[in-house]
Amino acid sequence: MYDELFEAWRKEKETSDLQRLPKDFYAKLADYMRRIREERRMMDEESIRGKLLRREEENVRRMISDLIQTRYKKISQIIAKREIAPLTALTEEEENLYNGLSSHAETYNTLLKNILQGRKPKIRHPKTKGFMVVRILKEIPQIVGSDMKTYGPFKPEDVAALPEENAKALIKQGAATEVDVH
Repeated sequence: MYDELFEAWRKEKETSDLQRLPKDFYAKLADYMRRIREERRMMDEESIRGKLLRREEENVRRMISDLIQTRYKKISQIIAKREIAPLTALTEEEENLYNGLSSHAETYNTLLKNILQGRKPKIRHPKTKGFMVVRILKEIPQIVGSDMKTYGPFKPEDVAALPEENAKALIKQGAATEVDVH
């Protein structure tokens, strides 16, 4: 996985275009990080293998952070230019990010247009129908929402937009509280 990550990072840094990543790329990276951390916990930090694993984890963390930040900037620039992102290049998580950012940019542009035309501005929360924003009160493992998408895992004080059905169930269990976004 290290070579795959390095290649993705290198290509992303060398070009101005958004590079294609497999839909499950970030999930694979998360598994890879988890395996490194587990192996490090069982390893003597002063052994050669322990030192190599620490160095590998540092490099992987740096590349992942840089890759995600670089891709976020590119996605944001695509939206700012009002272009359409090549959805085949995006991971699942980035598709959700892209859709959310696009709808917020659309709301912003509508606000600007209304003000410039002398109309009183109205802010609508796009794409929140059927979703509730909640503050998590207890640690919650990853869940599959009523929309068949995965959410979480969550820690106390996390804020998340979840399908209404799931949010209400968590509230009823005392694991979350509703956040008023209006």
